[in-house]
Amino acid sequence: MLIKPFICFLAFCTFAENSASSIDGNQKASVFSSLSPSEMNTVRDFLMAQKPLQLSPTQSNLLYKNQIFLIDLQLPKKQHVLNYLDKNSIQPRREARVVIFYGDQSKPNVTEYVVGPLPYPYYYRPRYFKGRHPIRYESRPMTYEEIDNIDNFLKNVTEKTYHLMKESYGFWYHNCTDHCLTFSDIAPRGLKSGERRTWLMLQRFVEGYFIHPVGFEILINHQATDPRDWTVEKVWYNGQYFDSIDELVDKYDRNVIHKLKLSVNSEEYIYSTYKPRGQFKTPTNIHGPKLCETQGKRYLLHGNKVEYTGWSFAFRVRTTAGLQLFDICFNGERIAYEVSIQEAIAFYAGHTPAAMQTKYIDAGWMMGAVTYELAKGYDCPETATFLDTYHYFDTDKPIRYKNSLCIFEQSMGMPLRRHFNSNFHGGYNFFGALESHVLIVRTTSTVYNYDYIWDFIFYQNGVMEVKVQATGYIHATFFTPEGLHYGSRVADHVLGNIHTHLVNYKVDLDVAGTENVFKTIDLKQEEIANPWSTDHSIVQSRMYHTVHKTEREAAFQIRKKLPPYLLFYNANKTNKWAHKRGYRIQYNSHARPVMPLNYKEEKGISWARYHLAVTHHYNIEETSSSIYNQNDPWEPPVYFESYIHNNENIVNKDLVAWVTVGFLHIPHSEDIPNTATPANTVGFFLRPFNFFDEDPSVASQSTVIVRPKNDDFSEVEIQRWTPAVVGKCVSDSPFHYNGTYSSD
Repeated sequence: MLIKPFICFLAFCTFAENSASSIDGNQKASVFSSLSPSEMNTVRDFLMAQKPLQLSPTQSNLLYKNQIFLIDLQLPKKQHVLNYLDKNSIQPRREARVVIFYGDQSKPNVTEYVVGPLPYPYYYRPRYFKGRHPIRYESRPMTYEEIDNIDNFLKNVTEKTYHLMKESYGFWYHNCTDHCLTFSDIAPRGLKSGERRTWLMLQRFVEGYFIHPVGFEILINHQATDPRDWTVEKVWYNGQYFDSIDELVDKYDRNVIHKLKLSVNSEEYIYSTYKPRGQFKTPTNIHGPKLCETQGKRYLLHGNKVEYTGWSFAFRVRTTAGLQLFDICFNGERIAYEVSIQEAIAFYAGHTPAAMQTKYIDAGWMMGAVTYELAKGYDCPETATFLDTYHYFDTDKPIRYKNSLCIFEQSMGMPLRRHFNSNFHGGYNFFGALESHVLIVRTTSTVYNYDYIWDFIFYQNGVMEVKVQATGYIHATFFTPEGLHYGSRVADHVLGNIHTHLVNYKVDLDVAGTENVFKTIDLKQEEIANPWSTDHSIVQSRMYHTVHKTEREAAFQIRKKLPPYLLFYNANKTNKWAHKRGYRIQYNSHARPVMPLNYKEEKGISWARYHLAVTHHYNIEETSSSIYNQNDPWEPPVYFESYIHNNENIVNKDLVAWVTVGFLHIPHSEDIPNTATPANTVGFFLRPFNFFDEDPSVASQSTVIVRPKNDDFSEVEIQRWTPAVVGKCVSDSPFHYNGTYSSD
């Protein structure tokens, strides 16, 4: 069979048009695909039939039961996958990761299992994190059943406060109708490992209730598996602490506390809604510009594999943390084995107990599964390809999240490259430009109040951008005068609390192979004698290269400035110009420390100690965090710092970069009703650095070259490699260019 001649050592990355290897590569991408609904059901049925596990259905109205909490893909070992992709060895077994909550036993615990092989499982075995740290039952994520029980508990304990709440807020919790209160639960749940004590902040249940706190917070102990044993440990009302509901009500009735009375005018609630108000000077009641594809899509989608220009990659959405990309290749060569979201945190400060306790670690809230439907024309262009995802957590059957991932190409509205070559006499010698188009893979995560927009962006010049944009509602608490040390007043009785967002990514680079070296380049000023004028000297910059040989050397503390160039290269592969072929990580981040080293909860986010940490790849070091770190940050099952404790050699090794980006957010009045995406964007780029012999975007045919044909520029030669007429949704006229400049 004849195919296009192309030398490639990576079978999965082959781009031979219509070849058997290309079809084979598309099929092989399924090794990374998320579990199908039928696979999830098969795993569930297999485990429910195992009598020793004594499992009950999730929706059985009991907290003290043994239940399946999570079913997700268990990734095969990397070397097994590479052998399959590159050497056509046997396909790795397809397996599932399962989390089971054992609540119906004398010592409740959480156990993880690997179940396989799919689609016909016959075994299950324990699954461990590095160090085999036991998973405390108290560290488990919340379930819908537990939330429902908290709701019922609150209804019961606040029955005595009915008159207090009605007089203070015009809203109440017990037996309410259209003037209801709701709550936000705060994490971590306690002050040390093994606790399950949660502060609940009450809010008016109106549209955008996150920014309607009423000044009532309550600490409950819900460690017991029987809700009848739960207790109230503390109450905070209008800036005052009480040891019980009874104490609060007694003192309220005796008028010996500072009472509160909020307005109940419903017109005042509009500030938290999306309803337009006010007006601009120019009309916005007509549609703005829209994205269109005049001649069809230029990317190919085969199951969970995407091809676009020189790029190819596989993708999936992990239930716990979100989007993962695998086997990322350009022009048939692998650049990265995996680039994936690991964790996102938001650590707050404030004057109320809920504010000062809030340290959200979002994988513990199933950040990857709260990827709800994307709105066409708003979340993604209407031209996008929308895909469904399926998740199995805290349920008895797979849940379909319709249109929760989108893929689209868009114009950047600017050139990728361009040059106007002036003749300095009112004309030009030539003009050349290349349109900048990118492919974007997008999901969102609505983690309670905040919405994260996750983008993986592919440029035609071999650059990949990874970014996250924060929007949604701020986490707000009741305003007190002391609160102004910790945020801004954004509405009557509402404080927007300061917080820091940090996001961690795993970047498993395989630059021209798995054996890579990590080095940094910095500049120093040097003063040298002027060789053509010996009486003078010259000051200039000089590059200094540092190869980082161990994991500790390659761990860059977040309290210090990063070197400007962070390079991963293959010491045994060079480009045409004898440079080591490499890729560079370039940051767009304002990350800052959120806690002192080793201080209590800081252990649960030890990855946040570093802008960048480079480690030797191990399958057991799969993630930087876990779903349990939120509720047990004091003794977390996944302790990232242990990944670099042994300080291994990392020269010519399979390397993983753990990238942390983030920003400080001091809320302000413009965060009402929502935080907007502009300037609330951080991320990083993967940029080729001597990987190619020239800019690979020269292969793009979205290029135009204009040359004058005569001295008065009345005629020009236009070279294009795409149709002259773009399409009626953009223009009915061919491209035209004059290029002269002169005074009027």
